[in-house]
Amino acid sequence: MATTVDDTRRHGNLHRHADSESGTCVELGAARPLKLDCGVELGPFRMAYRTYGDLNRDRSNAILVCHALTGDQHPADPPHTSRRGWWELMIGSGKPLDTDRYFIICANVLGGCLGSEGPREINPETGEPWGLDFPVITISDMVRAQAMLLDHLGIDQLFCVIGGSMGAMQVLQFASSYPERTFAAVPIAGAARHSAQNIAFHEVGRQAIMADPDWCGGDYLRQDRVPRRGLAVARMAAHVTYLSEAALHRKFGRRLQDRPSVTYGFDADFQVESYLRHQGSTFVDRFDANSYLYITRAMDYFDLAAEHDGVLARAFADTPVRFCVISFTSDWLFPTSESRAVVHALNAVAADVSFVEIESDKGHDAFLLDEPEFFAVLRGFLRGCAEHRGLPS
Repeated sequence: MATTVDDTRRHGNLHRHADSESGTCVELGAARPLKLDCGVELGPFRMAYRTYGDLNRDRSNAILVCHALTGDQHPADPPHTSRRGWWELMIGSGKPLDTDRYFIICANVLGGCLGSEGPREINPETGEPWGLDFPVITISDMVRAQAMLLDHLGIDQLFCVIGGSMGAMQVLQFASSYPERTFAAVPIAGAARHSAQNIAFHEVGRQAIMADPDWCGGDYLRQDRVPRRGLAVARMAAHVTYLSEAALHRKFGRRLQDRPSVTYGFDADFQVESYLRHQGSTFVDRFDANSYLYITRAMDYFDLAAEHDGVLARAFADTPVRFCVISFTSDWLFPTSESRAVVHALNAVAADVSFVEIESDKGHDAFLLDEPEFFAVLRGFLRGCAEHRGLPS
């Protein structure tokens, strides 16, 4: 079960919070707005989050879980749904992120669509959904908002910050921006910048959304319409990048979908076609099209070295953080070479870093799946960090 910190008792009336299907929604930035990289000041703004486990007496056992592009603040035990949490295998009693030992925090990113401030939320100046009036956000903006949430929760330093894919970008940014607040960091299947290939895939998805007549120039919420076809196609194209050729072949091959032979038409003859159509149709029921535009753009803009005169190592100068960088052999979206670049930068500043490449044929999504070696590596790293930190076993 999720638990929440007694925010009202600790912080009086500085912040407003309410429990909902989104988890806990808290209002931040009322007294000190969040200055975004685009130059806009945002505040107050909503942040939706979930917690699991108990915060210990000295508040030294908190782990911040950063979600990927289409994730949310419910990595385990999503409320009011039969859908499993996206990291159900990782979080819980006796699991690698053990809720009997750690206090797990996961927030819906700024720009998201499950309760945090984003384009589908209400612009207080107009009383209407933000739509494209919402300011463009970056990974750095997401991380600064998460730091404000930690301030709200009274947590000065995280035991660990962890995440895969876009979550790994947030991990690297958090460790670079707040080294004094980060004891350990685990970026998984990520990179210190988005590649041209990945930007290209995102642009295909964005153009599919914007080409849908129901997108209405981004104003679809006010016109009671949803660009379902465009968002579904964007999801289908992206989902292909999350899998490996071996995984697709093993799962589908060239098998036909509920028919003895091809139809010589454009129905879903093949199982893989039916699978992708299902992925697209279910996605539009839980995700917002404009949020997809904003979050993919944030990933595209991410370039940690650019913030430090093009030298990635400078992002981690004199860092006290203990790193464990993890990649997967069949991940062609964020290949191992990207993780190695991060490790080389950390080695250049004599950082405490471990690196593991996990053998897997499941592609980029391997970090979400049952990979025993991955779990064993993470358990071992966290156990060593806990012993060094003096956390009780």
